[in-house]
Amino acid sequence: MAGLPHRISTLLYCFNAADEVLLLQRIKEPNRGLWSPPGGKLESTLGESPHACAAREANEELGLSMRPEDFSLTGIVSEQGYQGQAHWLMFLFELRSRLEAIPPVHREGSFAFFHREALADLAIPATDREQIWPLFWRHRGGLFVAHCQCDPAGPHTWTVAESRPANRA
Repeated sequence: MAGLPHRISTLLYCFNAADEVLLLQRIKEPNRGLWSPPGGKLESTLGESPHACAAREANEELGLSMRPEDFSLTGIVSEQGYQGQAHWLMFLFELRSRLEAIPPVHREGSFAFFHREALADLAIPATDREQIWPLFWRHRGGLFVAHCQCDPAGPHTWTVAESRPANRA
């Protein structure tokens, strides 16, 4: 898997008052046709921070004017050799405020809110189904760091390097 590009991105986990999560049905690769959280690539040539990238992506994709401090880091996920095309380093952020409406259709796809239970029946990326969503739900309000050794021909191998679930009373 040497020689693959390394991409850094943010994913935005946004919720409405009913605690439904906002997902984007992607019309572009990667993950065309699948539902995933909105987000995008970090502008590394500008020295952009992950929090600043989250705020920028919220503006570009959701039409929201947010600041970096409006997001809480929940997870860091590295995927080695995702789809045999790239290595990814992803920062998973939860937007602290609640959304009041579905954002308009965007050049990346269209949006919808889903209850947590509905994710089981949605077309979502395999790595999201295997580990990212379960880790997000377990660590919402906490923090996790995970790595996936992606294998296009077989099962992915996951390791969790750090796990600090939220303290819920």
